Amino acid sequence: MRLLQLDDDDGCGFSLAEYIGSDIPPYAILSHTWGPNHEEVTYQDLRGGAGSAKSGYSKLTFCARQAAKDQLRHFWVDTCCINKESSAELSEAITSMFRWYRNSVKCYVYLTDVQTRRSRREADSTELDYELNLAFRTSRWFSRGWTLQELLASPTVVFFSKDREIIGDKIRLEQQIHDITHLPKAVIRGAALTDFDIEDRISWISGRKTTREEDLAYSLLGILNVSMPPIYGEGKESAFKRLRREVKDLQKDPEVAFLAEQRQALLNSLRFDQVDARKMIIKTAHSKTCTWILENAEYLHWLDKNKVRDHHGFFWIKGKPGTGKSTLMKFALDQADQATSEKVVISFFFNARGATLEKSTVGTYRSLLFQLFDRFPTVHCAFDCLNLPKSGITTEIDWTVEMLENVLEKAIMLLKHYSVVCYIDALDECKDEQVRDMVKFFEHIGERTLSTGIDFRICFSSRYYPHITVRHAVNLMLEGQQGHSQDITNYITTELNIGRSAIAKEIRKELQSKASGVFMWVVLVVKILNKEYDRGRIHVLRRKLREIPEDLHDLFRDILMRESHDYDEVVLCIQWVLFASRPLRPVELYFAILSVVEPSSCSLRDDEEVDQDAIERFILDSSRGLTEIVPNKHLGSKRVQFIHESVRDFLLKGDGLGAIWRDLQDNFTGKSHDRLKGCCVNYMAAMDITDPSVLAPRLSKTYGVSYRNGALKQFPFLGYAVDAVLYHANAAQDAHITQEGFLRRFSLTEWVRLRNCSSSPRKYTERVSLTYVLAERNMVNLLQSHASASLGLETGNERYGCPLFAAAAQGSRNAVHEILGRYKKYDPSYDMIYVQSQSEALMSRVDSNFTYKSDRGVISYAAEFGIGLIVAYLSKGLSNVAIDARDDGGRTPLWWASSAGHTDIVKLLCDTNSLLIDRGADLNVKDGIYGTCLQAAVLSGSTAVLEMLIHHGADINAQSGEYDTALQVASYTGHEEIVKLLIE
Repeated sequence: MRLLQLDDDDGCGFSLAEYIGSDIPPYAILSHTWGPNHEEVTYQDLRGGAGSAKSGYSKLTFCARQAAKDQLRHFWVDTCCINKESSAELSEAITSMFRWYRNSVKCYVYLTDVQTRRSRREADSTELDYELNLAFRTSRWFSRGWTLQELLASPTVVFFSKDREIIGDKIRLEQQIHDITHLPKAVIRGAALTDFDIEDRISWISGRKTTREEDLAYSLLGILNVSMPPIYGEGKESAFKRLRREVKDLQKDPEVAFLAEQRQALLNSLRFDQVDARKMIIKTAHSKTCTWILENAEYLHWLDKNKVRDHHGFFWIKGKPGTGKSTLMKFALDQADQATSEKVVISFFFNARGATLEKSTVGTYRSLLFQLFDRFPTVHCAFDCLNLPKSGITTEIDWTVEMLENVLEKAIMLLKHYSVVCYIDALDECKDEQVRDMVKFFEHIGERTLSTGIDFRICFSSRYYPHITVRHAVNLMLEGQQGHSQDITNYITTELNIGRSAIAKEIRKELQSKASGVFMWVVLVVKILNKEYDRGRIHVLRRKLREIPEDLHDLFRDILMRESHDYDEVVLCIQWVLFASRPLRPVELYFAILSVVEPSSCSLRDDEEVDQDAIERFILDSSRGLTEIVPNKHLGSKRVQFIHESVRDFLLKGDGLGAIWRDLQDNFTGKSHDRLKGCCVNYMAAMDITDPSVLAPRLSKTYGVSYRNGALKQFPFLGYAVDAVLYHANAAQDAHITQEGFLRRFSLTEWVRLRNCSSSPRKYTERVSLTYVLAERNMVNLLQSHASASLGLETGNERYGCPLFAAAAQGSRNAVHEILGRYKKYDPSYDMIYVQSQSEALMSRVDSNFTYKSDRGVISYAAEFGIGLIVAYLSKGLSNVAIDARDDGGRTPLWWASSAGHTDIVKLLCDTNSLLIDRGADLNVKDGIYGTCLQAAVLSGSTAVLEMLIHHGADINAQSGEYDTALQVASYTGHEEIVKLLIE
């Protein structure tokens, strides 16, 4: 590739430079419309030291000076960087053009027919004044063929006027570009071109013009991801015919299609419902707060590209609980998002009150990767480092930290021409060991990017504890910042509405001094003082302020103890918000509390009986103002949570609860779950649902949805009560509060009836066993205490057959391990390591798509999946199972084990039942289309299984199935070693 290289830092001089291979430096690239050919500077002009007198030379000087401003030493201009006298070089340039624009750091669009009146508009505005807007929309640049790919290929496109003023980049001018070109906004933003139909992409060239008619087709090469040599003189029609032929051939390439589909499936698997839930519910900064961070010396030091060696890209904001770290982080993130398009800004806000992915590094990495890939489809190739098998599209992937870190590192290293800035908030709301590993990973990224010249920076925020040491970082302690103190002053000035008297001024001053930098404390105290003032009690404000504890936890305690009315409501509300299996909707929490304090009001029969405002006021009062109601995209409505994570800390850590509710001090967690279980039981007992059809595992779709919606509308807490009653019982058992009595009294039939009318997925039959339900739902503590001799293999009419398979299908790893562990007593030689390996083997073979077929039996599946524990138990005659029984296809357990290549299972089946071998039925069965066990072993490619079957008397000449004999199977499938073995 030939580039123009700056001879000085000002961009006043430049010369041609050649680069071969992949060692090409960062460069800017020019997009423009040609003037008269004789006025454009050519390759020959520059080689001969001429061309400066041509009008086109101004384009080169513009590009040089702008590149210098952007700290780039190289730039590319098509008029002079291609030797057009060489047909070979011209052909190479045409086929490489899209890639050259795509790999550029910046693309400068120089509009010679547009002039800027800068005084008429703000530099960063997305609105153009009337005259500029008209000139921009009618610019010749939008009508030319080659400029289409230049617009779409270049990740960063900046438009300049003739007077070299910035008009805006393609992200800021997205609406105008869309209006002019009718291109989808997504493709302007950088969406993958493969997301759009071939015909749609071809249609984008409609209405554009090129000097040579064939170029209309050639300018689409990169957009369609095909390659073909230009043949000038062939005509437009012929060029488009060749283009369509190349596209058709590419679509036939299975590897290309597979790769694109696999990458898209992986991208979809990164997404999760709560990906940005925490960020969305953080309140926007007060209008008079947070702006100080933009001028803070430490923050500016971190942003300075020339200082990156001092801190390796790390900036860490630390502060006490409730100081406003998350609000400040959201403000800084919002400001960064408004920066130039060459800056990539990604973020994650940990949420200890949210779902598992919201408070884990797996969720963090998935979110960051999804943001990167959504913005830059060109880095989807980072997925390739996973080396996934090409035998089928992987749609469901169990992401691990290691996999995600590998892909994220690869993706960041691919963004070498961008500034990547990452904001991660509330590290203290994730498990300590996970955070330490994550910080170590980002330290590694910082070192790699620093050594390779990639601009990568990361901003953390957390409490002071736990302390994590990093070798290089800029640290900012929030409480010591003058700007933060001023924020509190500004908040008090605008939000404390107690008049302007001398006493009011003194109270404001005292409030400021007592705050100690804790914003949450100030917010709560301001509410208390405003309430007193509104009651006309200005005379008690000073005393009230002095009575309020200065410590945040002491303030929480004071709030909860201040009023003694409705004690049971308060305790129950706190317990629900603390220990619910998921965040509750306001109406759910309302009826959960009423199920205890007003059992006769458990249903909602009249829409006017209770309105949303009344429910929210009730919850606010019941929680003494320590909860808030926030939007919840996942639930599709709202959810209730504590106003701050420090409330949860106060309640669960130290002696916060003991000082308030002495009777709950001992085993508060266990007692709470036991009580919440009781609430669920009471609510279900109050239901009056008599339609017998809800017992059916499959209602008609229309009737089922209608009945379920009606039931949930009448009984708003029913869905949660039915779904979570076992969850709370299991948690109580885990906290050493026995649930044996509960399990004895638990009406499974009634529970199934209620669940089938309140929940849509996975209907149960009326004969389902409790063991099946507990195993499927991973209630391992209840499984252990369940007074049943069940070994988890009993089959019925449920989808997954037996409890063991139900647990595996639903990913209930602990339940699988518990059930398989019960088989140790039948063979003491099994240790827990073996049990664990058997559990993992089963989990890897059975997922939610599994459906049990009754004709096969449990032993058949166990043999196929390689679960020796189960096969051994069943084959020793410890149950009424025929181990040589055939399924509807004539296949036996031995056939399934042979087809899967499980040598140990085959040996077990052959060794433990002499009758099996004596009869020889399973070894040489000639029924069905699937062939003999020997043929199945050949297909699996296992010589060990083959030799074992032959040793036990299998007939190598037995004819059956599609391939006739085992030798023919081996020959057809190309197993040379097996062919030799059979011949010998």
